[in-house]
Amino acid sequence: MVRSEAKDVAGYLAEVPEERRDALARLRELCRAELAGFGEVMAYGMPAYERDGAVEIAFAAQKQYISFYLMRGDVREAFAERLAGQDMGKGCLRFRKAESIDYDLVRDLLRATATAAGPGAVC
Repeated sequence: MVRSEAKDVAGYLAEVPEERRDALARLRELCRAELAGFGEVMAYGMPAYERDGAVEIAFAAQKQYISFYLMRGDVREAFAERLAGQDMGKGCLRFRKAESIDYDLVRDLLRATATAAGPGAVC
């Protein structure tokens, strides 16, 4: 998907291909449930969750996969063992198929992000 011009997350979800919409809506629900105190915004053309002005989590529908962006280096380090077998870039967890999303892992990453403190660890 090309970078979205949507003004809000609901608008973004309305734009994504139908076969990915449910998975992205579920990611949104998890983010909203686990990231108390975070603001839901559109940043860099994708849904993002920020605290104290810093984006810490985001997700997006890409052409070949669904991306889950984990901006906190400290959380990535704490989960290094569980992330080792995943398709991962520096801060991006990629799921080639919507049905391959490990929602338990995502929930645990969100919970760890919510409890992590300090903006210094955000890349």
